[in-house]
Amino acid sequence: MPDFDSIMQMAQNAQNELQKAQDTLEKIEVEGTSGGGMVKIRATAKGRILAVELDESLLQPSEKTMVEDLVAAAINDARAKADAAAAEEMQKMQSSLPLPPGFKLPF
Repeated sequence: MPDFDSIMQMAQNAQNELQKAQDTLEKIEVEGTSGGGMVKIRATAKGRILAVELDESLLQPSEKTMVEDLVAAAINDARAKADAAAAEEMQKMQSSLPLPPGFKLPF
C-alpha cells in the first residue's frame, strides 16, 4: 500500500491533469446543426456558444416559429457533441493517471 506522501502526490497529479483537461475543453470546438444545415451553432466542449449561423431563407417573419425550433435543435445538437467531446477528453486524462482499478474521478 502506498504511503501518505505517495497518495498526496497522486492526488496532486490528478488535480493537475484535471485542470489541463478542463483547459483543453475550452479549446475544442463542436458544431451543432439542424434543418439540413440551415442553422449552425458553434460551441466549445465546455458548452460555451461561440457563434450562431442562420441561412438567409429563414429570415422571413412567417418563419419565426420554425427558426426558433431549429435554433433550439441546433443548440441541443451542439450540446450533445460538446458532452461527447468532453467525455472523450476526460477519458484520455483519466487513463493517463495511475488510479486503482474501479476508482473514478468525480465528473
